Amino acid sequence: MMTLKTIVSIVPLLAILTSFIAAFGIFALRKQPNLREGCSILAAVVKFGLVMSMYPLIRDGYTIVCPIVTFPAGILPNLGFALRVDALGFLFGGVASFLWILTTLYSIGYMRSLDEHAQGRYFVCFALALTGALGVAFSGNLLTLFLFYEFITVSTYLLVVHEEDAEAYTAGTKYLTYLMGTGKLLFLPAIVFTFALTGTLDFKAGGIYGGVSPFWAGLTLILFVAGVAKAGMMPFHNWLPSAMVAPTPVSALLHAVAVVKAGVFTIVRIVLYIYGVGVLDHLGLGVLLAFFASITVICASVIALRQDNLKMRLAYSTISQLSYVILGVMLLTPDGVKGSILQIVAHAFGKITLFFCAGAIYVGIHKKYISEMAGIGKTMPWTMGAFTVGAFSMIGVPPLAGFAVKWRLLLGSMEAHQILIVMILLGSTLLNAAYFLPVLKTAYFDESPDAAHQHEAPLIMRVALVTTAVGTFLVGLYSDFFVNLMSGII
Repeated sequence: MMTLKTIVSIVPLLAILTSFIAAFGIFALRKQPNLREGCSILAAVVKFGLVMSMYPLIRDGYTIVCPIVTFPAGILPNLGFALRVDALGFLFGGVASFLWILTTLYSIGYMRSLDEHAQGRYFVCFALALTGALGVAFSGNLLTLFLFYEFITVSTYLLVVHEEDAEAYTAGTKYLTYLMGTGKLLFLPAIVFTFALTGTLDFKAGGIYGGVSPFWAGLTLILFVAGVAKAGMMPFHNWLPSAMVAPTPVSALLHAVAVVKAGVFTIVRIVLYIYGVGVLDHLGLGVLLAFFASITVICASVIALRQDNLKMRLAYSTISQLSYVILGVMLLTPDGVKGSILQIVAHAFGKITLFFCAGAIYVGIHKKYISEMAGIGKTMPWTMGAFTVGAFSMIGVPPLAGFAVKWRLLLGSMEAHQILIVMILLGSTLLNAAYFLPVLKTAYFDESPDAAHQHEAPLIMRVALVTTAVGTFLVGLYSDFFVNLMSGII
């Protein structure tokens, strides 16, 4: 039965379908660049507007629902496809839809500067990927979430293999093997077990696993965590560095908006709305999985230290940084959960800034390796200024977004009386500095042998990367806004 705080609305469905419908328009206009890109920008703005139109209700504590299909009671009772927008889904959906606008602008400059092929297909797949990302954000149950989760994989495959060479196809095969393989073999069985054990797949505050035996609850949780390979947690992470063969805007999409964010969001959704903090605390599984995530935090950072390819260093940074999301929510403490959810927002702005900068460097000087970037701080001041903001946020320098996240995670670790995790977080911060500061040292303090041939990327790309850098600063400065919005989640 609907509660006073539940409202039925078609707006979540319209927000999801905006980019899906736009994909057909982009395809029809694929040979007319100006109209094609105009369609992409218009769809992105409309999508963001629809998402933000739900903010007043979310702020006031309402949950917006949109039933789509309900199976007949005699066939599959309590099962169907439905949408649900609460504070958690709104945060992810709002960030994804806003960053699609900037990624579209950035992509126009990037693809035109390099005269990339198949640009029509590229923008079509981008629109479809955002359809899947928003679908995951607004899913009302596990069945709906799984449908959109798989849709993201399929729609982003053509982006990963965009270059259409042997390396791209090898990466694409690994991409599908990891993401669809774990989905079918681990994630889907966990969903089936959940329905068999609880009789429902609906997301519910406090969870639906109350009364389920500890053995089955623990087994399904392990299947869920292992099955969400999009989260990039080791040992299910190898697809992510391989996918860096894709164009840089695709890397930004994979890391900051659609794929890995959908993965960690899914785990947070399952922990809070399928199990519930109380059940996991009773089972004693939360802290165990938090330590497991800590292994990824440290190991991925160590691997990042050895990468000279800038995009590869950023890829391993993502693997490490997104494990903060899993670590925080598995602490099962108020501040741990707040830090986890805030990291979804903070990392989105910080990491997309860094990837935008990596792409701008490639367009401006055609360099991929950090050792070849001497002196670009002087010849590319806008790009490296934004990179510095993103890097400092990842390290955790106040008042940037990353600092607000790490502060919450430290508080959450102390609330859980896990001093070892406090030490891990502090150690990971030192490792973050160890792999980002050498990039800044090379850019700002080393002399460039060919400064005369170095220049900034096109203005439209710089506008996008400076905007996300400013966003990184604002998320940190106004982190309490996001924390207050989470008050209905925890």
